[in-house]
Amino acid sequence: MEYTKNLKEIRKKLGITQAEMADVLGYKSKAGYSELERGNVKVTLEQAKKISEVFNLSINDIFFN
Repeated sequence: MEYTKNLKEIRKKLGITQAEMADVLGYKSKAGYSELERGNVKVTLEQAKKISEVFNLSINDIFFN
């Protein structure tokens, strides 16, 4: 899952914490988002849309490049 590397790199570049991303996606703690970022949990389309809004990038740029 190549996109997991992108998620982490983009998030860090933007100065966003895992806890902040967890909050945006409705996780109770950063552990839920961490599992997603490591590829242990699949990203839903709804989550992909929210992530793309936070990162201000298209879904294609995040998940398919």
